[in-house]
Amino acid sequence: MTKGIRTFAVFGLALLVSGIVGVAVPPTWTVNQVTLDVRTDGDDRLYYLSEGEPTYFEAVPIGQARLAPERVSGSTDTPPVTEEFVSAVETRDGRAETVYYQLRARAHWGWWSLLPALVAVLLCWMTREPVTSLAAGIVSGALVLGRYDLTGDVLIPSLASTNAAGILLLYLWLLGGLMGVWSRTGAAQAFAELMTARFVRGPRTAKLVAWMLGIVFFQGGTVSTVVVGTTVKPIADKERVSHEELAYIVDSTASPIASQLAFNAWPGYVQAFIFVSGVSFLATETDRIAFFFQSVPFCFYAIFAVLGTFLLSIERPIFLGPQLAAAMTRARTTGQLDAAGADPLSARELQSSRVPEGYRPHVIEFFLPLGALIAIAVGTFVAFGSPNVQWAFGAALLLAAGMALGKGMALKDLLSGFHDGIKGVVLGSVILLLAITIGGISTETGGGVFLVEQLGDAVPYFLLPVLLQLMTMVIAFSTGTSWGTYAVAFPLAMPLAWAVAGAQGLSHPELFMTLCFAAVMDGSVYGDQCSPISDTTVLSSVCTGCDLMDHVKTQIPQASVAAGLAAVCWTIVAVFTA
Repeated sequence: MTKGIRTFAVFGLALLVSGIVGVAVPPTWTVNQVTLDVRTDGDDRLYYLSEGEPTYFEAVPIGQARLAPERVSGSTDTPPVTEEFVSAVETRDGRAETVYYQLRARAHWGWWSLLPALVAVLLCWMTREPVTSLAAGIVSGALVLGRYDLTGDVLIPSLASTNAAGILLLYLWLLGGLMGVWSRTGAAQAFAELMTARFVRGPRTAKLVAWMLGIVFFQGGTVSTVVVGTTVKPIADKERVSHEELAYIVDSTASPIASQLAFNAWPGYVQAFIFVSGVSFLATETDRIAFFFQSVPFCFYAIFAVLGTFLLSIERPIFLGPQLAAAMTRARTTGQLDAAGADPLSARELQSSRVPEGYRPHVIEFFLPLGALIAIAVGTFVAFGSPNVQWAFGAALLLAAGMALGKGMALKDLLSGFHDGIKGVVLGSVILLLAITIGGISTETGGGVFLVEQLGDAVPYFLLPVLLQLMTMVIAFSTGTSWGTYAVAFPLAMPLAWAVAGAQGLSHPELFMTLCFAAVMDGSVYGDQCSPISDTTVLSSVCTGCDLMDHVKTQIPQASVAAGLAAVCWTIVAVFTA
């Protein structure tokens, strides 16, 4: 059987099974109960903070709840509502107090909930063609959900969202346009030549520059991935650093660094999910943010991931997967930055400079737009609590274009460079949009909810951190998002850790909860970082010019070793501090 026939057979079988599940398997409902840190305003209205913004609500006594967990959880009947706020009077430290909960009804199809992500990942591995693989996963998820109008019920709602519009604006027009202008003016090449002449002395120092920039841009996610990838690629290409190496360094110094140097939006987002009623050291928002920073030394995966990329940068790795080792050898000996048969996510329009005749490039055309980009990203983070990357890239693009016109470049040549830049990232933008869509589909089919439901409270305490790590790794890998995994996993993990610590008489319950918190943080980062349907994985490939599946395959061995070492460390700390 040829590879094409095998692929078609897998695709057909997956769609057949998905259709049968959608028709014959009723969804099972479960209720997620989240304890709220409730406050009152001047008018005595109840609210809680969600991503820094107040959310007002009205609560009913828990005895009147339509989403009572004991009635809804495990049922195949659709509940009357999917969200409800309730209050209960509970005894804490010998006194009665009112506690508020948010009840959320979520459906899942058991193990079938993981089918859309499984189809997409399996076909990506078989075909090395992410567009059709992601599309197949989306179709599979739509069939499970019973949404047969793929355009009206699936694609249009997803692609018409604010999130999709932001992707098109930032990654297609602003990022693509900036890279195209830099290519046409020769600014990127001038920067590479300057760095080579003054600082870079070979592949090691080129990679070390990438690693250090990853540390500097500790906001994580898109900011780090895009800025570091686009900045270092010209240098790395000149020094024969394979695109697989560069993509791994860029990806592994994004989210891992953001969780270590957490002076960014992460603590404010996560703290809302870790409130546990009656736990004094999680009582206030300030307490929870302090708890976040207290956990940093125990985020062992992030530590090992950052250390691993540093050792790779100086070419002294403790462990090196065979595929990444082959990529390094290939690039150094032959100058081929991509594997044979690779399909890089950065098109050939961006692979070389096409400076108009008579135009003299200058490195300042690279530094000034880059400086504006960094200044605006950091400035808006300081002012508003999160970086406005659209403003940052928009200002950089306008400045780069204005400098080119001011130096005498014809408007026709400038627009031609802009067009080339957009064409160069079209494929990456399409893959990113499809990844966002399948991530939403996977969330709706309830794979994360189902996996969380499988974790009971009768587990040995020393296994709980590793079980939480494994669970969140699978959820994040299946959905392509670490932040989405936090919203699903933390409301279970933190109360569960507290209950296990109390039931098994641990002498240091706060430390144990810190380990469990770190395991959820790191497991989610690993799954997001290694998933081919993650936005940061796609962006790392786009901005370094790497084939998506080559990046995934060469990154997973190193990341898995770091995750294994982290699991050992959490278990040892849990056992010896009990």
